[in-house]
Amino acid sequence: MPPASSTGVIRSPLLRVAATPAVPPDAGTPSPLRLLVESALAEQQSLTAVERFARQHQHNDHSHDHHPDQAGGGAPAQGRYYRDLIPLGRPGPGQQYSFEVDLDACTGCKACVAACHSLNGLDEGEVWRTVGLLHGGTADAPVQQTVTTSCHHCVDPACMRGCPVKAYEKDPVTGIVRHLDDQCIGCQYCTLMCPYDAPKYSSRRGIVRKCDMCSDRLSAGEAPACVQACPNQAIRIRISDQSQAVQASEAGVFLPGAPAPDHTMPTTVYRTARAAPPNLLPANFYSVGPEHGHLPLAVMLVLTQLAVGAFVTNVLMGRALGIGAAQGAVQAGVALGLALLAIGAATLHLGRPQLAFRAVLGFATSWMSREIVAFSLFAGSAALYAASLAAARWPLPVLQALARWRATFELGAVAGGLCGVISSVMIYAATRRPQWPGPATGFRFAASTALLGAAGALVIDAGLGVGGAAAPVLLAVVGAVSTAKLAFELSVLRHLGSRQQTPAKRVALLLTGALRRPAAARLVVGALAGMVAPLAFLRTGSVPGLAAAALLAAALFAGELLERSLFFRSAPPSRMPGALL
Repeated sequence: MPPASSTGVIRSPLLRVAATPAVPPDAGTPSPLRLLVESALAEQQSLTAVERFARQHQHNDHSHDHHPDQAGGGAPAQGRYYRDLIPLGRPGPGQQYSFEVDLDACTGCKACVAACHSLNGLDEGEVWRTVGLLHGGTADAPVQQTVTTSCHHCVDPACMRGCPVKAYEKDPVTGIVRHLDDQCIGCQYCTLMCPYDAPKYSSRRGIVRKCDMCSDRLSAGEAPACVQACPNQAIRIRISDQSQAVQASEAGVFLPGAPAPDHTMPTTVYRTARAAPPNLLPANFYSVGPEHGHLPLAVMLVLTQLAVGAFVTNVLMGRALGIGAAQGAVQAGVALGLALLAIGAATLHLGRPQLAFRAVLGFATSWMSREIVAFSLFAGSAALYAASLAAARWPLPVLQALARWRATFELGAVAGGLCGVISSVMIYAATRRPQWPGPATGFRFAASTALLGAAGALVIDAGLGVGGAAAPVLLAVVGAVSTAKLAFELSVLRHLGSRQQTPAKRVALLLTGALRRPAAARLVVGALAGMVAPLAFLRTGSVPGLAAAALLAAALFAGELLERSLFFRSAPPSRMPGALL
């Protein structure tokens, strides 16, 4: 094979001969030499991208034979092949490193994916860079475009804002968003926050990891793995102005089929000289499949809402009907026990539960940290409230001192519990998934709090034998809230007839397709326990005993647990364009 120059032009004696034609232009029969030249030129034009890449990277001088790892002057040996693909200097104020992708040069060969996986030592199935597909156009003029994508090192990264343990940092000089593996507790909240699906959870390590633009290579003057591996030089690192990224994001300029950029202001620039048709969509746009159920999170949410609802309901009923010390102590104890169970369930979702104590570090920006602080306040205040009520039975000096602060502890428990529920709503609303808007999620969680709170109060009052006056009101609350909540959940099915593949239609397709069995179970349990049973008690005028109240509360809890699991499983995340599977 003939040697290649540093510019990728093959130095062949045949090509030099071709420069001075050996056969006159008007000759009738071409000579064998001319045929050989034309054959060599034709072969060169038919080389694949990988073959051209291999030829370009052949050494054309032997000065590095004894120093394979370095070129002259200490520069990387392969530097001459990618020196135009990385910046020569460092970003200045208001600037940062960013990816630039030439869509016209991307062939979808996935050399970038393989290089990233190999260099970073990723686990099997773990990918930091992916290749997707866009298609559109018409039958007469179809358009297909492959897209390579990774972390966009956003100006305002949502992963960093949402992390409860500050496991992300944005380099003040380079702008690269790094994940701090040793700080991570594996809560996976950043995977919900990122609209581009960049952070990846490693179940083997119990932490999240992501692309850092091979920052160690860049600092040494080497190109990132994906940049160096691309045979068509479709990926490069550039210095970009953050203000331009902000302006482009506000104008909605990014990539067809990608999530809206105004949430995080990504810095990756996609360039093409071709006009994109207006119907250009990801190849997997119409693919609908259930997501992870996050069972520990579902259990935690339902338990916390039951605890807060039962405590607040008993406080309100006590104000209206009067409440004894025994009833108050029981309600506080139940709330405390449920809150502790919820905290225990939440730790099962962590990849590194032994580091859960760090989860309050991100209180300034993370709704998850705020939720943890609020529910901790709720549990602590409920415990102190129960202790203050115990002074009536055990007149110890410590308990009597606490009794003077009883109203404060009660207020602290109510405020902490309600703030915790609000924080739970904001955790999912902050992700900006179209299936989890703030008002809809707020209604779901508030309804669960009221419904389960009334059911829990029924059990407590029935166990203490004081439920006669409150039972009709509590049963009416259960019936009314259940009816409204089930009607709200079923309302999404009206989108089945939509001609557009909207997020609501995706949810409806899932609930009537892959998730039809749990959805049907949720509907049956919710209707029987939340509507039929309360109506039966109210029509007969009977008061449920402890066994009946406990059975009713257990059925309602199961129904809410099914609903919360569907809440997660029917909400496909936003991500960059994918390929057909």
